[in-house]
Amino acid sequence: MTGSLLEVIALDVRDAVAAEEGGADRLEIVADMSSDGLTPSAETVAAIAAECGLPQMVMLRRNAGFGVTGEELDRLRRDAKELSEAGAAGFVFGFLTGDGVVDLLATEALIHAVAPLPWTFHRAVDHAADVRAAWRAVRLLPNLSTVLTAGSPDGVGDGLAVLRARAEAGDGPLALAGGGLRTEHVPVLLNYGIRAFHVGSAVRDSWSLPVDPARVRAWRELVDLA
Repeated sequence: MTGSLLEVIALDVRDAVAAEEGGADRLEIVADMSSDGLTPSAETVAAIAAECGLPQMVMLRRNAGFGVTGEELDRLRRDAKELSEAGAAGFVFGFLTGDGVVDLLATEALIHAVAPLPWTFHRAVDHAADVRAAWRAVRLLPNLSTVLTAGSPDGVGDGLAVLRARAEAGDGPLALAGGGLRTEHVPVLLNYGIRAFHVGSAVRDSWSLPVDPARVRAWRELVDLA
C-alpha cells in the first residue's frame, strides 16, 4: 500500500457519493447497522456502482454474531455471486467457531466463492479466544486485502497495545484500523506503521443521517499525514 487508505461505511447511494466527494478511497457497503452491519442487497450495490466510482467492499454476513450456519453459508455464496455481478469490488467476512477459533472451513468456502476478488477479514478477529492465533490463521489466506480490527472488542481506544503488537509482528500492512476510531488515535497508529483506516459513525451525526463529506475530508487530511 502506498500512502494511506481511508474506507468509509456506506448504507446507500447518498452515503457513497458523499464519501467520494470527501476523498475516501474505498467503501464498505452494509445494511442494518443495528446488527453491526449485514449483507446489503444487490440492488443497493448496483445503484452505488452507477453513481460512484469508489470500489465497494461488500459485507457478507447474515446474523449479528460471528458464527455461521451451513444454511447461511449457502445463502452467502449465492449472495456473493449476485453482488459481484452488481458491481462489488471485494467482500468483507470472517467467522469464529463457538469456542472462539477462526472458522477456517467457512471462511475458506467464501474465499473460493468470491475468488479472484479481494476480501477483508472483519472484526471477528478482535473477538477470538486467542487473538495472536487468529491472526496467524488469517494472515496467509489467499486474496486477503485487509483485516478490520480495533485490537479489542471494546474499540481502538482499548486496543492500541494489541494493534502495536500486531504491527511489530509484521501485520501492519494488513491492519485496517476501525471500530471506535477517533482522530487522536490516527497519529499513534501511523507511528506504529498502520496506514489503513475505517470510519462509519465518525463521519455522520447518526446512522439515520447521511455521510457528511466535510467530515470525510477532515479524516482524509488527517490520515494523509503519513
